[in-house]
Amino acid sequence: MLERIIEQTNEYIEKRPKHLRKQFGQFFTSKETAMYMAKMFAIPEKEEIYILDPGAGTGILACALIEELERQGTAAAIHLTCYENDENVIELLRQNLKLIQDEASMAVDVRLYEENYIVRQEKVFNGSTDIEREQKYDLIIANPPYLKLSKNAQEAICMKEICYGAPNMYFLFAAMSICNLKEGSEMVYIIPRSWTSGAYFKKFREYLFSSGVLVQMHLFVSRDKVFDKESVLQETMIIKIRKTTKQPEMIRITSSNANDDYHNIETLEVPYNLVVSGDERYVYLVTNEEELAVLRRVNRLEGTLEKAGAKMKTGLVVDFRNRELLREKETDNAVPLIYAQHIQNGLITFPIQRENEYVIPDKRALIQDNCNYLIVKRFTSKEEKRRLQSGIYLAENYKGYSYISTQNKVNFITGVSEQLSRCMVYGLYVVFNSTLYDKYYRILNGSTQVNSTEINAMPIPDKESIKCMGKELIQAGDLSEEVCDRILEEYV
Repeated sequence: MLERIIEQTNEYIEKRPKHLRKQFGQFFTSKETAMYMAKMFAIPEKEEIYILDPGAGTGILACALIEELERQGTAAAIHLTCYENDENVIELLRQNLKLIQDEASMAVDVRLYEENYIVRQEKVFNGSTDIEREQKYDLIIANPPYLKLSKNAQEAICMKEICYGAPNMYFLFAAMSICNLKEGSEMVYIIPRSWTSGAYFKKFREYLFSSGVLVQMHLFVSRDKVFDKESVLQETMIIKIRKTTKQPEMIRITSSNANDDYHNIETLEVPYNLVVSGDERYVYLVTNEEELAVLRRVNRLEGTLEKAGAKMKTGLVVDFRNRELLREKETDNAVPLIYAQHIQNGLITFPIQRENEYVIPDKRALIQDNCNYLIVKRFTSKEEKRRLQSGIYLAENYKGYSYISTQNKVNFITGVSEQLSRCMVYGLYVVFNSTLYDKYYRILNGSTQVNSTEINAMPIPDKESIKCMGKELIQAGDLSEEVCDRILEEYV
């Protein structure tokens, strides 16, 4: 059955280009991924099993799960509920569901709702209907839409309790599915990795971990071919969630190169509290013993930027919104505007004769005091060696200015109640330019963006240790990664 559904899906993909499917956030699961997801379930020993596929597409995942149930041979009857509201794919889905009903070895009862899954389930999620009378499911499997919504979208309003700003459809689906699960039952989702950290997904993580636990995460070493015949930029992962408040001692983390069809899978059993950690309930994405050692080493530290009297903030100037204030060259009242390109060999080099290096300080919100900072890139490419890239800015090198500014594609670390000392800035550079912390941040954050919320919560050495590291770096006169590693080794 699955082979035939995959063939028909590929024909559909050829006829309907990606830019049209992208309007619905529609990416189809490969055969190998669907089969692997189906195998992740702990199938309950019941004669009747209730399955939900809330974003059914062409029926690939539902079919893979039913074929897995056939192999295990425990259920005599399946009750399958599917949601799909893309009218372009509905007819193919109907054909494929009929194929499943006709050819499955057990009885399959199918309900297809040609409706918006989130909107239909709103009253269930918000408790404004008799939740006990609503159907709950033994198994939920999904590849939800990857689609950013406006904060005023109907789906966002339906689930406003877990939204922060403009949400993505995928985590609304995941939260609704947790609500739809029977107690003790499981869901398996393939989703982007972005939900695991940051303020944007905090409410979702709070909801997830108040209702369920992570049983397994599957991470991809390569993002290629996670979705067959698709070009997907998101870093994806597969998660298995069990609806229970009983936290397990360990979590299983598996990983593979997505090109190898899941034949060479690495497996780690990791303490649950090490993976799901901290007040923010971040989820750390470790794939091997080396990364596990990094996580243990850093997370035992008790310092933070806040405790050290510092804070990371996002650069102030968004170019396209303030074009009238930007200047190519220095004028009488213009101040330096620091870009990521000014980070060179561990220092801020200014000017470098790039366009718009100065800004007129007409808006107080766009300028900051000329004092000591550590400037950190907000964005890096996947191909770059380091995720954390920083440069030391010392006010003493730019005495002609009372103020400066920072472009929105950099972050800056500043003192909270007083200016950071020279030693503090150099000490923070040791931390941010080290191999250890670059690896740590990659484990914490699966994207290429460096978020201030995560950095401010990140464990670091205490303030006095940072000062001492800074003094050593100044004396060394060498800002290389190797020297930073050697200095940090003494303190962490």
